[in-house]
Amino acid sequence: MKDQAILANLIEAKMQKNPDLDVLTFVNINPAGDFEDEIRSYRQLWEQGQRINQALLERDMEKGSSFALVMQNHPEFIDAMVGSSLAGTVFVPIDPRTGGDRLHYMLDWAECSGVFCADYCFNRVYEVCKNMPQIRWIWVMDTGEKVTLPSDPRVEAYEQVIAGDYTERECRVDSPEEVMQMLYTSGTTGDPKAIRAPYLRFDNVASIGPMIDMREDDRPYTGLSLTHANAQLITLGNVLKMEMRGVISRRFSKSRLWDICRHYGCTMFNLLGGMTTAIYSEPRRPDDADNPVRYILSAGMPAAIWEDFKKRFDVELFEFYGAAEGGMIFNPPGGPVGSIGKPPANLIARVIDEDGRECAPGERGEIVFEAAPGLPELAVTYFKNPEASAKKVQSGVFFTGDIGHRDHDGWFYFDSRKGDEIRRNGEFIDTAKIEKTIAEYDDVADVFVYGIPALSGVPGEKDVIAAVVPVDACLFQPEKLLQHCRQSLGRTELPSFIQVLSEIPKTASEKPQARFCFELFKEHKNHVYDFAS
Repeated sequence: MKDQAILANLIEAKMQKNPDLDVLTFVNINPAGDFEDEIRSYRQLWEQGQRINQALLERDMEKGSSFALVMQNHPEFIDAMVGSSLAGTVFVPIDPRTGGDRLHYMLDWAECSGVFCADYCFNRVYEVCKNMPQIRWIWVMDTGEKVTLPSDPRVEAYEQVIAGDYTERECRVDSPEEVMQMLYTSGTTGDPKAIRAPYLRFDNVASIGPMIDMREDDRPYTGLSLTHANAQLITLGNVLKMEMRGVISRRFSKSRLWDICRHYGCTMFNLLGGMTTAIYSEPRRPDDADNPVRYILSAGMPAAIWEDFKKRFDVELFEFYGAAEGGMIFNPPGGPVGSIGKPPANLIARVIDEDGRECAPGERGEIVFEAAPGLPELAVTYFKNPEASAKKVQSGVFFTGDIGHRDHDGWFYFDSRKGDEIRRNGEFIDTAKIEKTIAEYDDVADVFVYGIPALSGVPGEKDVIAAVVPVDACLFQPEKLLQHCRQSLGRTELPSFIQVLSEIPKTASEKPQARFCFELFKEHKNHVYDFAS
C-alpha cells in the first residue's frame, strides 16, 4: 500500500475512493460583488497534477529541485502541489505581493529553477527574473489581466503548458521524510528563512482534525493565503485527508467573510490575531449572529474581545497556538478566556527564563517545546542556514521566540513576540485592550497598536502608536478618537501617537507588520498626530 503521508499518494487514494466529491471550492469576489467559484474534485486534482508533473519532467526538473509558486489562492496552486509531489520536486510558495530585491532574494536563496505565477504579478516576477539566468522557465496563468508576454523562450502561457494529452506516471517520492516544500518565515526582523518542510510535517498537521473538533460533515473555510502554513496545512490538509468539502477564497475579505460562510454553508474557519481585531472593527449588523459557523479556530484571539466576539457572532472559540516550524497548544471551547491552552500528548511545553530555568506560574519567559518521552526529538532545518537551525532547536528543545506564561493549573498564555513587549512607565501595556477600544469606535475600519523606542530616551520604555484606517479619511478626527479612548483607558494606556493609514501593512497571513508601519511613521508619509504631551 502506498504511503498516504505523501501528498500525491493521498490524492490518488482519495480519487480511487471518492473521485467526484467537490472537495475544494475556490471563491472569487468579482467587481460587482458577486461570488464566482471553481471546483476541484479528487479526480481533477489528480489529472491536473499529472499534467503539471509531465510539464515539470519535460523541463528536466530533477528530483529535489525547486520552483516558486507566486499567486493568490487559485485551484492551480493545489494542482501544482500535487504535480510537484508526483515529480518529486520542491515547491516554494511566495506571497504574490512580493517584488524587487526581496523576491530576488527568495528565488535565489531557494535555488528556484522556475516560477509558476499569475498574470497580475507577472511584471514584478519578470523584472526580477530577467537578470536571473538560473530561472529556466516561467509559466504565466491567465486570470484576465491581459498581460503582454515578452518574446522570451523561458516565458510560457500556463494554459499551453498543460494542453494536450498526458502520460500518467507514478509518484517519484519514496519517503514522507523527503522535502515537500520550502516555506519562508515572515522575515519581520530581517531576511526570511526558508524552512525545509517534509511531507511528514504536512501529514502530521493534516491529521489534527479530530483533535481540533473537525467533523466529516463540516465545511471549513479559509481566506488565508496558501503561501502560509495555517491555510495550507490546517485547512487544506485536513479537508483533503478527512474528505470534507472545503471553501477557499482567493484572498481574505473581512467585509464579506460572513457572506461567504452563509452562501456556502461553512461551519468553521481559521483566524489569526490581526484578523480578529479587523473583523471586530467592522460595523455591527443585525444579522451578525445569523450564520452557519459553529466554531472558529483562532490563533491569537485577544482576551479583551473574546467574550464579546463569541456573543456578537454566536460562535464558539477554539484557541490554537502553533508555529510553521512546529509546536502546538490547544484551548477547546470552555477553557480559560485568553489562554492558548495546553499541549497535546505528543509534546511537552514549558516557559523558561534566559538561563533556561523553568518559570514559576505567572512569570513571563520564552515558550519552548520538546517531544514527549519515547518520541523522536524535534528538529527544524532552515535551508543553507545551519546556525539558525541550531539556534532554533537545541538538544531537542524548540525555541519559539514567543514570550508567555502559565497559570497554576498548567494553562499557557501568549504575551508577545520576543522583543515586541511594550513597557511604559514601568508597566507592560495590553495592546489588545487598546485595540478593542479603538475598534469599537465607529469611524475606524482597522487598527494595529505597536510600540517604538520612547522619544524620551528612557531605556526599555516605549511610546504607544495606534495605526488606524478610518472609514472615511476626509471626515476622520483623531482628537475625537482620543476622547473616546479616555473613556475606557488609563493614562498609561493612551496612544502617544495616532497614525492614519490607508491600509495597515500585513503579511500573507494577515499579520500586521510593525516594521513597515514604523518606517512610514519616521518618513511622515502618512498623517501622524502627536498626543505624547
